[in-house]
Amino acid sequence: MNGKWWSIVVLIAIAALLLGVNSCGHSQQLVSIQIQPTVETFGSSTTPVIDNAGGQVQLRALGTYIHPPVTKDITNEATWSSNTPQMFTVNSKGLLTATGESCGGTLISATVTTNSSSGGLSSSGAVVTGYMTANVVCFTSSGGGSGNPALTLTFLGNGSGTVSSSPLGLSCSSPNPCVTQQFVSGTPVTLTATPIGTSVFGMWTGCDSTATTNPCTLSLVGNRNVQVTFN
Repeated sequence: MNGKWWSIVVLIAIAALLLGVNSCGHSQQLVSIQIQPTVETFGSSTTPVIDNAGGQVQLRALGTYIHPPVTKDITNEATWSSNTPQMFTVNSKGLLTATGESCGGTLISATVTTNSSSGGLSSSGAVVTGYMTANVVCFTSSGGGSGNPALTLTFLGNGSGTVSSSPLGLSCSSPNPCVTQQFVSGTPVTLTATPIGTSVFGMWTGCDSTATTNPCTLSLVGNRNVQVTFN
């Protein structure tokens, strides 16, 4: 009889041990990240892109966990990154800042690398990332702005590419045209065309330099329309 009870006690102990191991195997783990707000837009079609420089919004990273299910603010634990730092920067605390250098949209990410669950279970360096979209509206109307000359860039050809300026102020990618009023009248401007992928630079139209010379140079003493061709 004593042996029988002893066997029961041993079985109960083993069951308790297995239950503890099973619980450890399902300890709390991060499974997804949501960034708030999910979309943020700066500027308008009547506002020069440069006027958005310094605009800021605080982002929050919310982590979703399981075992048990719960949502936590992990803004200060995440690693933040901008896909287009010439358009937006984001610091280690999730503060998003518009640079005023270019317009369009970009992805902002918050990433956490989890080497183990909260219970100590290895997750082999699992990477969890969330995204939000940040936009700067391109200037397309002279109904507002700084009063400086408007430099308008449009893309031609079947290829694709990007154009950046020196001094900074214009940066855009095909096929969308862009307009800037950042440059004071009389400013010497250099535009550099960079093909994407298998595309090649074709020519410029509207520059002071020759059509086939890259970069394009011009003196902005009034409104200018420049075209670039990628083949």
